[in-house]
Amino acid sequence: MPKSKVRKKPEAPVRAQSLSPAGKAITPSPSWYPIVMAVVLVIGLAYLVVYYLAAQSVPGMKDIGGWNFAVGFGIMFVGLVMAVRWR
Repeated sequence: MPKSKVRKKPEAPVRAQSLSPAGKAITPSPSWYPIVMAVVLVIGLAYLVVYYLAAQSVPGMKDIGGWNFAVGFGIMFVGLVMAVRWR
């Protein structure tokens, strides 16, 4: 029985690195970026823990009351935004 012909698949076009809306190639984040991101997240978490445990003895925390949640979660939100932009 004759052997069937082997078809070559057409080569897929080589895609360049994805481009950002501004037309610049997206570069990886610097090596210090994830460290700073983790530190910002931990600082936000630590702020909330300190608020829960020792708000009465830390000057300034007692005065702003419930806004301490906004400060702590705001700091953690900055860390989250950094995490989303990490390449």
